[in-house]
Amino acid sequence: MKKLGFIINPIAGMGGSVGLKGTDGVFKKALELGAVPGAPDRARKALMELKDIKENIEVLTCSGNMGSDIALNLGFKTRTVYKQKEDISKDRDTIAAAKAMMDEKADLILFAGGDGTARDIYNATGDGVPVVGIPAGVKIHSPIYAQNPKKAGELAKLFLTGKITRTEEAEVLDIDENAFRTGKVVTNLCGYLKVPYERKYTQSSKTGSPISEKANQNTISFEIIDNMEKDVFYIIGPGTTTRPIMDNLNLPNTLLGVDVILNKKLIVSDAAEKDLLGITKCNKTKLVITPIGGQGYLFGRGNQQISPEVLRNLGKENIIVAATKQKISELHGKPFLVDTGEDSVDDMLGGYIRVITGYKESMIYRIDH
Repeated sequence: MKKLGFIINPIAGMGGSVGLKGTDGVFKKALELGAVPGAPDRARKALMELKDIKENIEVLTCSGNMGSDIALNLGFKTRTVYKQKEDISKDRDTIAAAKAMMDEKADLILFAGGDGTARDIYNATGDGVPVVGIPAGVKIHSPIYAQNPKKAGELAKLFLTGKITRTEEAEVLDIDENAFRTGKVVTNLCGYLKVPYERKYTQSSKTGSPISEKANQNTISFEIIDNMEKDVFYIIGPGTTTRPIMDNLNLPNTLLGVDVILNKKLIVSDAAEKDLLGITKCNKTKLVITPIGGQGYLFGRGNQQISPEVLRNLGKENIIVAATKQKISELHGKPFLVDTGEDSVDDMLGGYIRVITGYKESMIYRIDH
């Protein structure tokens, strides 16, 4: 019988929808702003993929909402090897739980969280046990994460059943959230963890934008600005590709957040989900978004303010995708990805979409989930 470690960071990602760009150190503020937990549901989706082999695995997990509630509810043979000390889980709980699973000789640890959670797993285990990350945080730069919860479960199943035996070392990356909230990306390499090797299940590392892309980004901005419609709200998503839009309109820009403009004037700076819901529900609105370099994600990574409900209000026809030719080239033909947390919205977004790649230049590109 295989032993599966199962850890949920239940507060992971809660800062995203309310515009806090993370949850580290701001959990209470996120609650006050109306954030709700999303990690448990994403963890459930992953564990569901293992139900047909549940007779052959023992789930080593944590008490309550850190794992046992879901594992028991799904009918798995479950053993609680760590009991969290407080109602709100802390990084020390993740570290202690992972250590306990190491002591119990877990064959694999399946965990839900963001880059901070991955860092905690690394601090507890080093590269002593293979892991699969279920993406549930705001910052998910580390390639130890699967592309979405379903693929995390599928990858864990393939490894536990011996259909995948090879592992590879993948970077554990984390960024300084305090710097992140001021618009600066300070990425740290914490170490490496072993991940079952199957590229079609895991995400790539995020890449930055080289100087050679700057001119291309500028031409894209002129194309978008020239085609802005009167009395239509424009949501400008995060990233260096969309920043020149604000720069060329002489408007302040939230590089790692979401801004809203109307008739080329700033209406909302660093908008949260509730701001976007209010705007999209009653007004004609378009969204300008760019994929994450190297990964290809359009939604579900660092822009949780643009929630499934916001996307329903918008409709796919009102989404403007902007990407430089180099960013497209670096995907090597792989599709854009979406991981909103709601299958019906992911389905709505799937298929093909027009991508602005320069001034009066565009192409058609595929979206997958």
